[in-house]
Amino acid sequence: MSQHARPQGDDASYRGIWRLTWPQMLMMLFHFLIGFTDVWVAGRIQPEVQAAIGLVSQCLFFLLVVAVAGANAGVAAISQALGAGLLPRARRYAGMVLAGGCTVGVGIMLLGLGTIEPFLRLLQVPEPVMPVASYFWKVYLLGLPANYLFTITGAVFRARKRMIAPLLSMVAVCVVNAGGTLGFGLGLWGLPAYGYAGVAWATFVAIVVGALLNLGMLARDHELLQRASFPPLRWMRRGAPYLFRVAAPAAGLQIMWNLGYLVLFSITASLPVDSVAALAGMTAGMRVESFIFLPALAFNMTASVLVGHLLGAGRKPEAVRVSLRLLGIGCASMSVFAVLLWPWTADIAAWLAPEPAVAVQVVSYLRYNLVSIPFTVASMTLGGVMTGAGATLYSFLVYGSATWFVRLPLAWGMGHVVWRDAAGIFLAMFVSQVFQSLVMLWLFHTHDWSRFSMIRRNGRKAAPQGAASHDRQ
Repeated sequence: MSQHARPQGDDASYRGIWRLTWPQMLMMLFHFLIGFTDVWVAGRIQPEVQAAIGLVSQCLFFLLVVAVAGANAGVAAISQALGAGLLPRARRYAGMVLAGGCTVGVGIMLLGLGTIEPFLRLLQVPEPVMPVASYFWKVYLLGLPANYLFTITGAVFRARKRMIAPLLSMVAVCVVNAGGTLGFGLGLWGLPAYGYAGVAWATFVAIVVGALLNLGMLARDHELLQRASFPPLRWMRRGAPYLFRVAAPAAGLQIMWNLGYLVLFSITASLPVDSVAALAGMTAGMRVESFIFLPALAFNMTASVLVGHLLGAGRKPEAVRVSLRLLGIGCASMSVFAVLLWPWTADIAAWLAPEPAVAVQVVSYLRYNLVSIPFTVASMTLGGVMTGAGATLYSFLVYGSATWFVRLPLAWGMGHVVWRDAAGIFLAMFVSQVFQSLVMLWLFHTHDWSRFSMIRRNGRKAAPQGAASHDRQ
């Protein structure tokens, strides 16, 4: 096999975009079903189990911040290297993110296992929930290295434009998780009902199966995962800074975004009127919102892959064109979906929240979100563009500013001072989406975001200083 692969980026047509996007839409759907199944089964065991799953799932997300950031950095570096035709560099970046992810995952697991009770006490977990939360947290920690491996191997496949392999793994995880959770959690099909322990271990087994499947398929591919994928220390010292420059802002963005949501929940919970109904309505509405924006997340990931390949090949004008094409497709299709969904918001709210006061808040939340769809999809797609270019610093600055300087102050002012109800908070969320999408669009058109990439310049392949010679070996 040639050491210098043909520069890629031939999937920028509408057909190519669809070929990359539809498997990722299905992946997001199955990922959603995994979490939905766990919560649904837990609710039929005990309320304490459902509360524990909600708590530890949120904590797990914070532990996965490094994996998600590493995956973003891996997509940027690997896709750019493949676009430039530098297969050895792509292999070495793949090896670095895999080895680094496993190392960090094992390290966090060991640290977490030694601090389970103090950590949960710090979170002020209620005593009735503590035994269940402690059990779930221990099992989730044991599965953390597999979770890191599953996340990062999926990103390596995406950077390679191989979407079917991670889709098959996600389907397998969903099936194993659903079968184990329903069977060993609720005792269906004559299986022993282990309750919450069955749910916890079903999740563990499912993610291990997914990680092993991804790793096996990646090894069989022979292109990115082989002995040469793990570079010498000298190359790692030169190549790692680029990964860090992409991963650090991505990790900071995830942390700031989720801390912002915690503050938003606090603002909602302390509303002067109907705070309980508002909080319940926002929680239920967010579940529908997470489902609605699954296609937008797929557009985000497609943008990162295509832009990375095109910039690596030195084809910035085409990277700009494909970005605008994705913006148009995403915003138009999702806006049509919003129009079709609008008449059904009351029915969806009634299904999610039988309590009339809560249903009113769900309708309000959903309608503000449906109106904001073009802006949300635009900012998510442009976020993918910046990830592919390695310009995660721009996303960090824009999303962080939109959350902490627009959304939260406006939510407090409108919710507690002006309107004094949840609609003021929902309006603030809408305004922040408009703000961040317009700023991202301004950056896209006025700033050289491609400068963050390892782009070909003057006919030469840009590389981490001191690493270029190794890329050609």
